[in-house]
Amino acid sequence: MKLNMDSRFDHQKREPEIYKAWEKSGFFNPDNLVKKGVVKKTAKKFSMVLPPPNVTGILHIGHAIVLTIEDIMVRFARMQGKKTLWLPGADHAAIATQSKVEKILYKEDGKSRHDLGRDKFLKRVEAFASESHRTITEQTKRMGASLDWSREAFTLDDERNLAVRTIFKKMYDDGLIVRGHRVVNWDPKGQTTISDDEVIYKEARAKLYTFRYAKDFPIAISTTRPETKLGDTAVAVNPKDARYAKYVGKTYKVKFVGEDLEIKIIADREVDSKFGTGALGVTPAHSTIDYEMSLRHGLPMKQVIDEYARMMVGPDGIKGEKTINARDKVVEWLKKEKLLTGEEDVEQNISTAERTGGIVEPLPKLQWFIDVEKPFKLPKSNIKGIKNGQTVTLKELMRMVFKNGQIKIIPKRFEKEYFRWIDNLRPWCISRQIWYGHQIPVWYPSTSSGQAPSTDAQNKPYVGVEAPKGAGWEQDPDTLDTWFSSALWTFSTLGWPFDYAQGKPKKGTDLEAYHPTDVLETAYEILFFWVARMVLMTTYALGEIPFHTVYLHGLVRDEQGRKISKSLGNGVDPLEMIDKYGADAVRMSLIIGAAPGSDSKTSENKIRGYRNFTTKVWNASRFVLMNYNDKLKTKPTYTAEDKRNLKKLAEVEAKVTKHIEEYKYHQAGELLYHFFWHEFADKIIEKSKDRLREESGADKAAVQEVLTTILRSSLKMLHPFMPYVTEEVWNKLPGNKKDDLLIVERW
Repeated sequence: MKLNMDSRFDHQKREPEIYKAWEKSGFFNPDNLVKKGVVKKTAKKFSMVLPPPNVTGILHIGHAIVLTIEDIMVRFARMQGKKTLWLPGADHAAIATQSKVEKILYKEDGKSRHDLGRDKFLKRVEAFASESHRTITEQTKRMGASLDWSREAFTLDDERNLAVRTIFKKMYDDGLIVRGHRVVNWDPKGQTTISDDEVIYKEARAKLYTFRYAKDFPIAISTTRPETKLGDTAVAVNPKDARYAKYVGKTYKVKFVGEDLEIKIIADREVDSKFGTGALGVTPAHSTIDYEMSLRHGLPMKQVIDEYARMMVGPDGIKGEKTINARDKVVEWLKKEKLLTGEEDVEQNISTAERTGGIVEPLPKLQWFIDVEKPFKLPKSNIKGIKNGQTVTLKELMRMVFKNGQIKIIPKRFEKEYFRWIDNLRPWCISRQIWYGHQIPVWYPSTSSGQAPSTDAQNKPYVGVEAPKGAGWEQDPDTLDTWFSSALWTFSTLGWPFDYAQGKPKKGTDLEAYHPTDVLETAYEILFFWVARMVLMTTYALGEIPFHTVYLHGLVRDEQGRKISKSLGNGVDPLEMIDKYGADAVRMSLIIGAAPGSDSKTSENKIRGYRNFTTKVWNASRFVLMNYNDKLKTKPTYTAEDKRNLKKLAEVEAKVTKHIEEYKYHQAGELLYHFFWHEFADKIIEKSKDRLREESGADKAAVQEVLTTILRSSLKMLHPFMPYVTEEVWNKLPGNKKDDLLIVERW
């Protein structure tokens, strides 16, 4: 066989061409796998949704490891003969996208979104999002991701918008979505509420002040935010604290920094008697903990900080000032009145907004919430331990599917964190004060101000999937939390609510064929952001699980083990690395050393090392194929060593298969690397060279059959990890046709 193979694999030229060949084949689409006879119509399915990347983003190393792990899962399932669906999409990432466009608008035109108005601004955002989406899609393809692009979804497209409106209406009718005043996380910089999971805590030095409200007030308190004490309505002590027992139940009137306060002494088990003085000044309007305490004790709520983090009360020099400036003024007053009894430096966790970096202010706001502890009837249940029509809460559903084993988390240790999060879950604030996103499907009778009025008997809102008929209605200006729409991802992308009726999917639909999905693979960082919310929404809407397995990967760190960040300048650009070394090298560098749930390291040196492995695969394949004589018809006579080598291959095949089935991709990759390089290339091929020099004979026939057998199997096993170079070599193997594709060969 006179085979001409280039001396090297030109990844820059061939990777895009190979990807186009895969797309042209249609094999990313499971329907085509059946139509073309690659898999049986009755074959088992494997389905998974891609965690939708933010539409604003470009491919970074975090995306790269997601695409690598998931593509390994998908290619393995496809080669096993399963109807394999990997469904792509993008997330509108409301706060991040709007914030980015607002910055561009101000930089280019010197205007704010309010200067443009809602409609014009949203057109600007949509144009930006559309362009960004094209970019991230093309970059995803460069990683070799075998996604079914014909089913691509967007969290803000028409189909997902219908799903959002439908489930909002359903939850509202069940009493699970409510509107009310609660203390929420307010981002003064972004001018919107954010969820608990979007709060980032940063360590900082602070002063802990100890003081009394007045000279005749019997108890001293300690706080790092004395400016908020203008809104105090109580002092809480532990009921077991004998020091303060005689004061419990009494109310004291004091004048604090010019403000008239009525402070009630209450006993509450949540108070830590060992912290500070053991007494806590309760500020219901500006602390979520204090707010919960106020509900237990029936305390009034007094707001003293506004949406711009400025003081609403106090004398001149305090009222209207930023809280940080007002703090100094309050401390001056305390010193002047001789009320300050202690001052010490402490470490403190400052709450900041994930997207804007602004310091979060807990504020009482009229918002929309999902009540996770409100009982409701679940009409249809495929959840073990919960019957059709049983009364449950969302929290109970979220617990049950993990408790009964219907969903498992890999690694298992994260299940404890999941249950801890569920136990502490509060009502989920789902409304955001931004323009980009799913506008809340609630309408109110019009007001002259154009603002949504409070809900009462005269202003009863209309909640519907479609807008109310007739004039005189104003839609709620707020939009929904981005996680609300992405929580529907496994079923809204498969046709819900179109293809769902009478408590089950319609026959012959994607929803029937591919839901529940098999695996949800994502970073452990968003176990609570996304995974838990998907469980909440799917169990509620469909009465079934969204997936059977949650696979969590860790962070990708630099070679020193540091978190990758812009400030450190230690990022590794996967696109640049693909240009230099090829996607196969990038993929192998990311998977080897990346155990489930554990952080891993990357560097250009590591990627370069796996480029050398790509070269080794190419060169070893080239040697085998260029030394193969297809005219040799002699029956092979295998030596004892040949038989040992084939037995070793069978052992490797079994181990690699077992590792992949057990989600140990890093071990499978490492085993393949060492087998191919150190066993096959360094030993088996080297020892074969003298035997291959023979002109003919049974021995030569044996050695070339052993080499091609090992090469053929190795290419199959390596394909999920290194799809490009293996696909390139595959159709050059003896007996293969030029258009045969490894992507659909049997494992």
